[in-house]
Amino acid sequence: MALMFPNRSRSYDTAHQRVRFLGYDGLFEVPFFIETAAFSKARSNTHSAEEDYLAAFDAARGTILDVARDVYSSGRRNMYVLTPADFKRGN
Repeated sequence: MALMFPNRSRSYDTAHQRVRFLGYDGLFEVPFFIETAAFSKARSNTHSAEEDYLAAFDAARGTILDVARDVYSSGRRNMYVLTPADFKRGN
């Protein structure tokens, strides 16, 4: 079965400075994280880090999900952490 992202929710993990989101492969929940360093958008000084990173995630959702599918297809793990290097693979 293909990896799907029917749940649009995401959350900010302050302790690890990354955004968490979920994918599903059939009935299996697949946790994903994206390091904040992977966002090209600089933080603003008018919002909290959480607001900025969640907004950056939403703005790049399509690209992030494409990269997540690519990383997921390269091998099954318990969780996936997307890094800036994952976004440079296709370039």
